[in-house]
Amino acid sequence: MSEQNKELARRWFEEVWNQGRESAIREMYHRDGRAFGFPEPDSVLNGPDEFVAIWRQFRAAFPDVHVTVDDLVAEGDRVAVLWTTTMTHLGDGLGFPASSKKVSFQGSSFLLCGDGQIKEGRNQMDFTKVRLQLQEKV
Repeated sequence: MSEQNKELARRWFEEVWNQGRESAIREMYHRDGRAFGFPEPDSVLNGPDEFVAIWRQFRAAFPDVHVTVDDLVAEGDRVAVLWTTTMTHLGDGLGFPASSKKVSFQGSSFLLCGDGQIKEGRNQMDFTKVRLQLQEKV
């Protein structure tokens, strides 16, 4: 089970984020799934529809988003992922004009998997710091 869940996590980051394949969200995110900590630390996204709405806004702001899986550990139905994201702020989706600045940040995701889908994701990242970097006057 651990190997299957590791592969699911890898596919999630590759297909959903790197390839921008929206249909992959509905394939891999459980209908009752919950995502915590994205895009804000106190955010909770319930089900694929809520996740897709935020994902679209994020991809509009950062169409070149790329997530590199730095480390991945699984035990049973749980997967821990350390990742690094690089992206360029090319869209206005964050509530302020595109800055064309390239940013990089690290984070982690702790996933609960079942029946070949992600049932829960707990995400840690300092996106507030990223927003401040994007709004800085150079």
